[in-house]
Amino acid sequence: MPRFELVTLDSQEWAKALAAFPDRIVFQTPAWLAFLAESQGGTPVLAALRDGNDTLGYFAGCVVKKFGLKILGSPLRGWSTPYMGFNLLPTVPRRLAVEALSEFAFKTLGCIYLEVTDAHLKLEDLTGLGFSHEMHGTMEVDLTQSEDVLLSRMTKSCRWTIRKGEKNGVVLEEASDAGFADDYAAQLKDVFAKQGLMPHYGAERVRALIKHLHPTGMLLLVRARDAEGHCIATGIYPAFGRVAYYIGGASWRQYQKLYPNELVHWYGLRYWKQRGMEVFNMVGTMDFKRKFGGEETTAPMIYKSKYRILTQLRSAAMPVGRAVLRSAYRLKNIGKRRETDSAE
Repeated sequence: MPRFELVTLDSQEWAKALAAFPDRIVFQTPAWLAFLAESQGGTPVLAALRDGNDTLGYFAGCVVKKFGLKILGSPLRGWSTPYMGFNLLPTVPRRLAVEALSEFAFKTLGCIYLEVTDAHLKLEDLTGLGFSHEMHGTMEVDLTQSEDVLLSRMTKSCRWTIRKGEKNGVVLEEASDAGFADDYAAQLKDVFAKQGLMPHYGAERVRALIKHLHPTGMLLLVRARDAEGHCIATGIYPAFGRVAYYIGGASWRQYQKLYPNELVHWYGLRYWKQRGMEVFNMVGTMDFKRKFGGEETTAPMIYKSKYRILTQLRSAAMPVGRAVLRSAYRLKNIGKRRETDSAE
């Protein structure tokens, strides 16, 4: 029976080991693990899946503490990290890795809960192993197609807004400065405000992402400006191996009439296509992401607790968390109105 063994590899050693696996993605790289360590205050974990003297693959994740209890995420929700999971030799079934994971998480690491999203997992890999799951969908664009074909597969309105953005004088630039984090965070706050919500992270996380990822060449940051030079939209696109991802985009509502968002996204698609990426993962299925002509795919987010009650509490916590965010936003606005009234 294969088992996971905790391994200690420095950044260069892990990068070399990772390069041998066709299923490698940016969220498993040394740079991304360093980003998670800083932004989540956790401890990166690497484990080798071994069967006797043979190494069948690896697992990458991060252990964090909540109320003094250890939790293993690969990833956890809210990390700005849609996938992690396993790197396995092509002949190794993923079920073997899932089967070995519980003992590693609960006994070797001493965690009470684990959560994994691996883009290559299938439901049949989980049968009878005691994991709960939620299916997560996304849209994937085939970047091996020509730009003309990519455009033809978009909706008519998407092509129109790209052309309209160009005609409106929207100028795009590749960013690398720390100021990008402030631009993006401010615009993201405006996006969430439209829905009566508040974002769960701010500029500090984006600064950490830029710090660890941008020097590696695995991160594209796009900034859109209007004719007067105002930053009106931003986009964040990491990539590695064969897949690029859209993990964040925002814009000021007052400038959306200039149609910067689709133009920013089209730039990101072409940028990574030109650099050899084969797939562009939209990380979600909302209407904006559907209009770019991708194919919908799904993967299970799996989770398991050492104690059953924790799984039940987790399921109940999600709607509560959303309600708390909405309440916080409303209370903040009430406070601002009271300050304004007092000033008057």
